[in-house]
Amino acid sequence: MSTNNEQNTLDIRQIMAASLREQGQELLALSERVGESFERAVQLMLDCKACVIISGMGKSGLIGRKITATLASTGTRSFFMHPGEAFHGDLGMVRFDDMADIVVLISYSGETDEVLKLIPSLKSFGTRIVAITGGLDSTLARNADVVLDASVSSEVCPNNLAPTTSTTVALAIGDALAVALMRARNFQPLDFARFHPGGSLGRRLLTRVKDVMRSHRLPMVTPSSPVSDVLFTMTETRTGMALVMGEHGGLDGVITDGDLRRYLMDHDNLKGLLASDLMTADPVCISQDTMVADAEQLMREQQLKWLIAMDDENRVVGLMDWTD
Repeated sequence: MSTNNEQNTLDIRQIMAASLREQGQELLALSERVGESFERAVQLMLDCKACVIISGMGKSGLIGRKITATLASTGTRSFFMHPGEAFHGDLGMVRFDDMADIVVLISYSGETDEVLKLIPSLKSFGTRIVAITGGLDSTLARNADVVLDASVSSEVCPNNLAPTTSTTVALAIGDALAVALMRARNFQPLDFARFHPGGSLGRRLLTRVKDVMRSHRLPMVTPSSPVSDVLFTMTETRTGMALVMGEHGGLDGVITDGDLRRYLMDHDNLKGLLASDLMTADPVCISQDTMVADAEQLMREQQLKWLIAMDDENRVVGLMDWTD
């Protein structure tokens, strides 16, 4: 016999699973309604030389902010305009000249007062309006140039009151618009990275070796340096390796702490040895202008802890550590 806690856990799981299924079904139903109006909305946004402005009140406004962020980060200039603030002066942000903006108004009922108050001004500007609404016969729908059907059979809220399924559908419409615009513009990972320079993808795709390499206090020794000097240099610079530099500043080779360990496995000591006796000639080097993503791939393929960075004149200018 189940305990109360077990029964409660079972009920919660069932409720959550049912909620997710119901919202999923509404999204599938929405996919069957995608038609000419969605094509027209995407084309309007593609043709827009200025910005796509999103506006909505309450929960619709929160969804609008997310849609705005998605559009802006995927190649469509966009910003959010609060309808209440717009009615008290922020309409001045809307362009209505040869570089006219497109305004997307979100209201599930299509009768949200704060949103409807914007329509006369937008009409007087000649601004094109795209409506995301479930009220296909609403005031908003009748005044929009394009209407995107966001209707749902019901909310998953047990009282059918709190915006739940309807906001999920509105958000999905925004994501679908953004994806269609990305495809139409052939928006690539490098484009995405340009708008996300602080993220891991932006850092990988926009950062070059010279931006992260160590360029000061490089562990340099000469071919005639005794092993004691090599060990001191490795320890002092905390690199675990030494660059063996030739007479004219060229790179003759490299010595790693692994080279020292391997030598000691076959020999009793390191006395009398010079750097030239232990170095590995022709180490792996890379241009300082190489993208970090490519350098990382090279290090992974060749199992390297360090990469030696060179300038255009084939001079050593830095070291890139795997942790960089």
